[in-house]
Amino acid sequence: MDNEVLIQQLNKLIEPKVTSLGYEFYHLELVKEEGEDYLRVYIDSENGISLQDCERVSRPISAMLDEDDPIPFGYYLEVSSPGVYRTLFNDYHLNKSMGAYVLIQLNSLLNGKREVQGELKSFDEEQVIIKDGVMDISIPKEKIKNISLTDKEEGGNK
Repeated sequence: MDNEVLIQQLNKLIEPKVTSLGYEFYHLELVKEEGEDYLRVYIDSENGISLQDCERVSRPISAMLDEDDPIPFGYYLEVSSPGVYRTLFNDYHLNKSMGAYVLIQLNSLLNGKREVQGELKSFDEEQVIIKDGVMDISIPKEKIKNISLTDKEEGGNK
């Protein structure tokens, strides 16, 4: 099975379960690290996420996955918060983070830099606009490798 198809199938199974438990389904990923496969499910809520919240979500997801058995190989299930410096995976995440300070890693140089940071001002289908303290910078989405929340003091425009 194609990994992308499997991810879509897992999203359809897991998102309703997470939301039925009163949490926001933030993201999921299926990754291989040091020869082991991990299914990581990120959850969120207005009040933050505790270890108990992760346990509360992990048990029913694990039971559901054991029953439906959609993953054709062994894996470890991890349920966690997306964290303070969370990656912004989609337009919904960008919209919720409007006005926040972000670090944007680029897949190619933009004005001689591999990453830029600034206040998230706006976005559309084609670009993300940040203010770096001096001026607005328009970054084409096709040049963006990753966008995550950060502190003003973290990193630098490299």
